[in-house]
Amino acid sequence: MLPALILALAALGLAVTRLWAYRTQMLEMARVLEETPAESNLRLTVGMSGALPRRLCRAMNARLEEGRQLRLETQKREQELKYTMACISHDIRTPLAGAMGYLQLLEGEPERQAEYLDIVGKRLEELEGLLEELFLYTRLQGGSLPLECESMAALPPLWDALAELYPQLEAAGVEPELRFDREDLKVRANPEALGRVYRNLIVNALRHGGGGLTVSGGDGVICFSNELLPGPMPDPEHLFDRFYQSSPARAKGGAGLGLSIVRELMERMGGQVSAQITEDRLEIRLSFSPAYSNYENT
Repeated sequence: MLPALILALAALGLAVTRLWAYRTQMLEMARVLEETPAESNLRLTVGMSGALPRRLCRAMNARLEEGRQLRLETQKREQELKYTMACISHDIRTPLAGAMGYLQLLEGEPERQAEYLDIVGKRLEELEGLLEELFLYTRLQGGSLPLECESMAALPPLWDALAELYPQLEAAGVEPELRFDREDLKVRANPEALGRVYRNLIVNALRHGGGGLTVSGGDGVICFSNELLPGPMPDPEHLFDRFYQSSPARAKGGAGLGLSIVRELMERMGGQVSAQITEDRLEIRLSFSPAYSNYENT
């Protein structure tokens, strides 16, 4: 009877000791969590044996790491927003200052009213385009622009884009050369997004190209090719980065987001965009999802 009592008391003592160790460990972990700043790269440790304490420690460290990654992502987005606003503010001020300058000139030279009002109108149109580009890019980055894709004819949106930009093409003396295997090319895309991709690529060729524009395509692929301006060559690997510039080309206008928007839209439609330079020509290649790009039999 006595040995059994001694064994029971020993077992009870071990249990109490273990419970006290658990309590001490939990209090220590709570103290560390309470006293450590939220931005710290804290990692909890456990000093006692047993699967349960170690499991708890791993779970808490996993949650702490998730919080850390979330803070880093939030900080990154805040920095990107500040950078975007700093870059775009200069581009917005340029046409706005130009419009205000000509309005002031108009007060002193009313006989040139028609000329100055025409210039002011163009500056305001440029400003509207910049704001529209920024708004679209912000929606794409925020994930608030869902795109419903369908199997569609790839070329009608291109004809519309060329017709819309005909005055700019004519003013620049650019007559696009079109090369397509067939005109019934089908791709998986969103009609409005695809039209925006085409317009951005045409505008990019007009702003930063050295003349000429060739648009060609086959099954699942459409290419825009234009001559480059003399001087530093752009880096194809960074061409679709926000505000990328190889030299003073950005001074020709735009918010520096056109090609970034092209990449965002293509990826959201399940496709890809890439660029390469051959001698003095830049080729931008739109690749659509092979599962949905095909020719329909006539």
